[in-house]
Amino acid sequence: MGVSPGVAIASGFVLETEEYRIPRRTITPDEVPTELKRLDHALAESQDELEKLRTDAVDQLGAETASIFDFHLGVLRDRSLIEQIHRTIADKCYTAEYSVTTVLRGHARAFLQMSNSVLPERARDIYDLEKRLLRHLLGERRETIEHLTEDVCVLAHDLTPSQTALLARSRVRGFATDVGGRTSHTAIVARALSIPAVVGVSDISRDVASGDTVIIDGNRGVVIINPDDLTREEYNRHIREYQELEHELEELASLPAVTRDGVQITLMGNIEFPHEVASVMEKGGDGIGLYRTEFLYLGSETEPTEAEHLTAYTEAIQAAGGKPIVFRTLDLGADKWSQARRSEPERNPFLGLRSIRFCLQHLPLFRTQLRAILRASVKGDVRVMLPLITSTLELRQAKIIIGDVMEDLEEEHIPFNRDVKIGIMIETPSAALTAATLGKEVDFFSIGTNDLVQYTLAVDRTNERVAPLFTPAHPAVVKLIKDILKAGRRQGIGVSLCGEMAGDPEYTILLLGLGLRTFSMTPPRIPQIKRVIRAVSLEKAAKISRRVMTFDSDRQILNYLREETRRIAPKAL
Repeated sequence: MGVSPGVAIASGFVLETEEYRIPRRTITPDEVPTELKRLDHALAESQDELEKLRTDAVDQLGAETASIFDFHLGVLRDRSLIEQIHRTIADKCYTAEYSVTTVLRGHARAFLQMSNSVLPERARDIYDLEKRLLRHLLGERRETIEHLTEDVCVLAHDLTPSQTALLARSRVRGFATDVGGRTSHTAIVARALSIPAVVGVSDISRDVASGDTVIIDGNRGVVIINPDDLTREEYNRHIREYQELEHELEELASLPAVTRDGVQITLMGNIEFPHEVASVMEKGGDGIGLYRTEFLYLGSETEPTEAEHLTAYTEAIQAAGGKPIVFRTLDLGADKWSQARRSEPERNPFLGLRSIRFCLQHLPLFRTQLRAILRASVKGDVRVMLPLITSTLELRQAKIIIGDVMEDLEEEHIPFNRDVKIGIMIETPSAALTAATLGKEVDFFSIGTNDLVQYTLAVDRTNERVAPLFTPAHPAVVKLIKDILKAGRRQGIGVSLCGEMAGDPEYTILLLGLGLRTFSMTPPRIPQIKRVIRAVSLEKAAKISRRVMTFDSDRQILNYLREETRRIAPKAL
């Protein structure tokens, strides 16, 4: 799937991810002694760690509980196993990392196939040992994207959000991953940074060697390894054509987003970092409709302080120059930050302790952020948005905490805007179906279609295997959006849409026809959506939306919308 448009041609750079999915790499015979030495060092370091863990466990938990480490130590001291890894390095000329993975996973599979009910559990111990050894091996020469000296196309099994957060400060010109979906956070950041990206490419991280020439075609969802001269020439032409299109769209930045019948539409930007505010303004944005504040956490190993929150928020507010900026409170959990820090990650984190649920169970963390947002509220047009609200109880709990933080700031004589607007994201069917009730207690709604589609259709939005099933064009999703907009109008509150659907020109006319008047998207998409808005009247959009409501399949809806968009705004798609 192409998830971020554009074309990049550069040397491939294979990134070994945090999950330690190790690509097969060969070495020369001359390098074998070095690899054996690295392996022995990792084995020694791992044994020292486990001995310390066992000693600590004896002191704190007793000898019986501490005996769980005996199996781990026994494996690391098993001469036949170690000799097998040595032979894999020496005879097959594989790296130490790949040899460890190959041998240990073979043993884990053997345990899984045993009928004894206890032995399959040992497979988990083997996987744990594998990670421990790899951590020491990769710690010596782990590939990172922080210190690149040349332009590259990154190939990886996956990019964690924290790795993706580093892309802005690197020389990455494009990337492709084995897994992922259109609305994964990696894809969202790629679009925000205008980096061509393709995801769900199966074994691309195994098929490419660092140094291979790679073409990333984010428009068509294609990755080409070591292209011939004719292919390179063709793609260089595509790059020139794309640059010309970008130049045309830049000319729209200074023009208003007004429909053909004179209705002003608000176009705002979704950002992850304060410096992106400038990009929103350059593209003609009317403010920031979604500031994803959790990226303060993803780029750091430690929890940010109140001062660090305030510094980042103040920078963004000043860059906005008086235009509104909506701060979404922390959306941690699911595939972000907190899962990597759990000793036992949740089995289904997207249905687990995430977003507002996470914050309500981690009040010091939540209060720290709220204090910073409220302190920043005197510096500009600041609004607070609560994510993944599913009930009035959650909403009221969050508002009580906001009220408590306000009282604390008053007692400390710290200025803030007591009338700051508070809104919620509508991104679950439960919130959509009770929008009329929720609307009585907030100042605005923002429809988060990424999660709304996921939860409505029961489709994991980061899973490439079910990617074709993830579509905002499903009749159920369209009906929910229509009902949310209607509830907002009846309550007299503003409704925006900040999911990836807002930045997709295929849906612009439909959303206008359903009654949406505020869109929020990644900055590069703003001129493209503005082009569609300026080409259509609301009367025509309403007629198209009424026709869409008669269709019973996403394929019918999408084909019809594409046909109408191409007819009304030919260059938009």
